[in-house]
Amino acid sequence: MTSPPPVGEPSPPSRPAPLASDAEPGQVPEWLRQPGEVHPVGALERLRLFWEEHTRAVTAVVGGGLVLVLLLGVGWFDLWRRAGEPPRSHPTTSPPPGVSATSDTKPASRADNFAGTPAAAFAKGAAGITLPPARRTGVFSATEVAAALADVRAAMLLARLDRKFLAGGELDRFVRMFAPATRSNLRADFRDDSFATYATRLAPGARLTADQPRVKGRVTYRATRDSDGIRVLEITTNFVWAYAFRTLDPTPGAGVVVVHDTVVWHVPHPDDVAKAGVGLWLMQADSYASNMDCASFDKGLLDLGAPSYGLPVDTEDPDAVFDPDRSLDVADTC
Repeated sequence: MTSPPPVGEPSPPSRPAPLASDAEPGQVPEWLRQPGEVHPVGALERLRLFWEEHTRAVTAVVGGGLVLVLLLGVGWFDLWRRAGEPPRSHPTTSPPPGVSATSDTKPASRADNFAGTPAAAFAKGAAGITLPPARRTGVFSATEVAAALADVRAAMLLARLDRKFLAGGELDRFVRMFAPATRSNLRADFRDDSFATYATRLAPGARLTADQPRVKGRVTYRATRDSDGIRVLEITTNFVWAYAFRTLDPTPGAGVVVVHDTVVWHVPHPDDVAKAGVGLWLMQADSYASNMDCASFDKGLLDLGAPSYGLPVDTEDPDAVFDPDRSLDVADTC
């Protein structure tokens, strides 16, 4: 074990230097008796002295001001740029051939949960499904056309608007609306998530407001033959369904979930099919949803999505999802 080196004694303090040889002891030097020159300080010099003493504070204030001016400038420029822009385009589809009818609209309401969105001008619930006039088409009489259109409308009302069905009930009632030969396929759809293209089921815990869903779209029919050569009345429906979910977010449209579907329905001529094939068939369906909860939608269920504070993708008008003529070819955002 080693010991620390000894600490030496402190050195004596230095003494003041002696006066110059020309100054006698007790005499004040000449330079102390002469008044010094006074130099006036100019504006530039005062600024320099102030800057040296307050460099850090001034830099912070000036820097913050420049950033604020820059942000305001960018914001106003963006508002000015957007104000001069036409609505951004989005891909659309043309109506299918045949006899068509589109939904009626109503004056926009400011009192419900759809205020501030295009859905505010949509018809409420069943009033949004307008059927075209029933006319003799091919081998189908006007009476047969009217009956087929009524069957399609009833299936849509149940699948997209009935509160009991949305909550998970009424499946048997829905399946019985179709030809017996296709019912097993429909039940299979409800065992996975494929039914979501033509029917709405709410996720557990999801709560709609008392407002009726808003509906807008088109119904078109024509006489044609299917891939097996069977004569069918083909009915194509293309609709936007807007649902108002409960939310604490006051932003217009924050609680609105949109579903847009296109469904092709067939009613075969009774002379061309067996008895089990007579009635309504669901041949093709496609859809997309917006502002929904992705985890629920992956299971075919509908719920309001979590709030998002990010900037929207600046590729098209955000109101395009409410357009029934918008193409169903959309990017998956989940």
